[in-house]
Amino acid sequence: MDRAGGQELGISRPDDVTTWVPDGIDLDRPSAARLYDYLLGGAHNFAHDRELAERFIKAQPNGREIARHNRSFLRRSVLFMIEHGVRQFLDLGSGIPTVGNVHEIAQSADPTSRVVYVDYEEVAYAHSTMMLADNPLATIVQADLTRPHDILTAPQTRELLDFDQPVGLLMAGVFHFVAPAKDPARIVAEYRDAVVPGSWLAFSQFTRDLMPAEMDRVVEVMKSSRDPMYPRSHAEITALFAGFDLVEPGVVSTARWHPDAGFDDGDDPDRAGIYAGVGRKR
Repeated sequence: MDRAGGQELGISRPDDVTTWVPDGIDLDRPSAARLYDYLLGGAHNFAHDRELAERFIKAQPNGREIARHNRSFLRRSVLFMIEHGVRQFLDLGSGIPTVGNVHEIAQSADPTSRVVYVDYEEVAYAHSTMMLADNPLATIVQADLTRPHDILTAPQTRELLDFDQPVGLLMAGVFHFVAPAKDPARIVAEYRDAVVPGSWLAFSQFTRDLMPAEMDRVVEVMKSSRDPMYPRSHAEITALFAGFDLVEPGVVSTARWHPDAGFDDGDDPDRAGIYAGVGRKR
């Protein structure tokens, strides 16, 4: 189970950022990846990220729980795909390495599983590169997920993934950063069209449907970051699964998608604030 809070994870924050921050990082402009790292209890975030995260939590008091539920959905969806024969994954918007990374989940189930992470955030890329240095079956591409061609043709992707076999496409907690002007349906379709039938898509993102007042406040808070937010409705998210057959129970709050027995989903699972679903390409 994912936990929020660095103390619970046994994470200590490096005192000297010069030992782990890549050159050229703007420490003054907060990023969503580092905010998420903070909400999950990670150590790779800066003062401005933590300030933004505290504003996020003030706007949405369930912020840490929402992050935990989304991370747990990612784990359950990966294991679901493993159970259905998938052994290779493309994790788009993978974020900063923290507890419960996809390669750890997948390779614990089957050591031959292969994972390509994708993130444009500099700290996420730097730490993924270091973490994966000794793992020949996992790598990261530093790229913008809204440019599918760049990712699908990247040497690291082509070296590790066999597009003649089913691929697990992971888009967990990232598309709420994709503006409508970017045409998210087209982006998802480009990834869908690159994989064979029998491939899978796991998708989750923020919505106004479940907690509208809190979501409006979060959108306002995130305007001051490099990653503004664009929540979507149940209908809009369901439409992104075009060409996939949704598995039961369809698009639901993260806490309601194949929940673990004994998992603490809070007083109201719908207060997870994020819709999630998994579909199989026809």
